[in-house]
Amino acid sequence: MAERENVGTVEDLHASATKITGLEDFGGTEHHEALGVLLDSYHADARLTPFGRRVKRAELRGALVARALSEAALARGAATQPVHRPIFVTGLPRSGTTALHRLLTVDPAHQGLELWLTEVPQPRPPRAEWENDPVFAGIQEGYSRHHIEHPEFMGVHYISADAVEECWRLLRQSIMSVSYECLAHIPGYSAWLREQDWTPAYRRHRRNLELIGGNDPGKRWVLKNPSHLFAIDALLAVYPDALIVQTHRDPRTAIASACSLAVQASSEWSEAFDPETVGRDQLELWATGLERCRAACARYDQSRFYDVDYADFVADPVGTAESVYRHFGLELTEEASAAMRRTHAESVSGKAKPAHRYTLGDFGLAEGAVDERFAGLVG
Repeated sequence: MAERENVGTVEDLHASATKITGLEDFGGTEHHEALGVLLDSYHADARLTPFGRRVKRAELRGALVARALSEAALARGAATQPVHRPIFVTGLPRSGTTALHRLLTVDPAHQGLELWLTEVPQPRPPRAEWENDPVFAGIQEGYSRHHIEHPEFMGVHYISADAVEECWRLLRQSIMSVSYECLAHIPGYSAWLREQDWTPAYRRHRRNLELIGGNDPGKRWVLKNPSHLFAIDALLAVYPDALIVQTHRDPRTAIASACSLAVQASSEWSEAFDPETVGRDQLELWATGLERCRAACARYDQSRFYDVDYADFVADPVGTAESVYRHFGLELTEEASAAMRRTHAESVSGKAKPAHRYTLGDFGLAEGAVDERFAGLVG
């Protein structure tokens, strides 16, 4: 079979998702413009390899499959639960958001967004049934193969089907996510995205949370995504009672680490996304995100926000997580504290322990350039 010369079209990607699911209802067409812009940018800007085109096609088809599945579940009256006072963890990538998020979600009173349920949205089945679920087993097997084939990536960011993950995986149903920019050089899509109102994407995000949490009444959602930095106004328009935790880390280290993750994740996908391009793109992307976040947050009641310094978190992870509860007036049980202590112990000794090396120079960046771009945004 001849290699595709592009990732696809809006029409044929929908047709492919329909072939997989048997579903034709994608919940309207509001995502078509975003998908078209992204496809055009992949074609014009990204210089994807044949392998990269296959990867991007699979990613976008997966987003449409997830969109159709959530529409079908809601249409057939699947259980849903309202979302009350959710916690959103955000901040520069590689600034402790993942570790803090995972500590907060082990509280039995909380729920996080497991990776496999972002791919097949449905009311969360009882945990004991997951191993016998063929869909879960297939997704888990895929990540197990990835661990073997790409051990270096697992040292940067460990993932598995049952792990709580970033909620951009729900925003991708609207094809509105900076995750695409983190894995390809797509300035056309980037420029378009900066001018968009993310509110419709967050409305869909909320509908999916209501669906996935349908069997877990009363559990508080704890979400995590660095790209919330770009959309505080939209987030708070859709979740007016949201509580926002922002992590902070020296941008020199955060940007170098973000670049390392991008390079590891996108290996062999593109002829344009070389380390120096990654460095330029990620520096501008995340400085812009922090600018937008600072401007937006200033317009709201500051008690809605809580800042976490990376150094403080590293020194006392569980104590830092407990301080989030104190700030927002949330109940912290001994059971929750014990679960956090166990999770932290496992994170520094088990298979999820981070292990990778990087410097700004690996990505064509100098410390002075990072300092200049982030001047006035940190501290």
